[in-house]
Amino acid sequence: MAYGGQAETSGKATASLILGILAYIILPFLAAIPAIVLGHVALSDIKKSAGRLKGNGMATAGMVMGYAQIVLIPFILIIAAIAIPNLLRAKMASNEASAIGALRSYSFALGTYASMCPKIGFPASLANLGPGSHDCQRAQLLDGFLGTANPRRSGYEFHYEAGAADGPGQVTSFTLSAEPITENTTGTRHFFVDETGVIRVNRDGQATANSPPIQ
Repeated sequence: MAYGGQAETSGKATASLILGILAYIILPFLAAIPAIVLGHVALSDIKKSAGRLKGNGMATAGMVMGYAQIVLIPFILIIAAIAIPNLLRAKMASNEASAIGALRSYSFALGTYASMCPKIGFPASLANLGPGSHDCQRAQLLDGFLGTANPRRSGYEFHYEAGAADGPGQVTSFTLSAEPITENTTGTRHFFVDETGVIRVNRDGQATANSPPIQ
């Protein structure tokens, strides 16, 4: 027997539509399956209600959006499988280029410091190169990111060691290495520079004075 009163909107149809929308803007994929299930249940309830319930359009729209999300999953996974490694490699390459640039800046600043402070030679710490009083304590040759005792920048950490002082107390050598903070994530190559100014690289572990120069 047909229902003669005013039809009310199915709550399940409304919920299906809302979940279908949420599957695209807030809860991708997670809301898709409930949207499909509620859409089917709502259509069944509407059919059995003999006109008491309405909302076919909302239930159908929720189902369509839910199914579209499910269909898209394989394509999105394929795209992610291609894009994520490429993005990671690009980020590591950028980090490595930044580390090389930082070593060049350090090499220049260390040489400048040794000229500024001939009685000291190379500084005891990279912090002596940072901003400050523009003297041998804080030479103001590098910014606050690099001119610090334990610098980290763009996925790399830098380890500096001044050489032993000679008879008059002058330090004439140093070693400086750049190591990935997270191996194979922030970088794959290890870098090294000393008083010669030649930047060297090693892919298999920490670079040393015997590693090949960068090309």
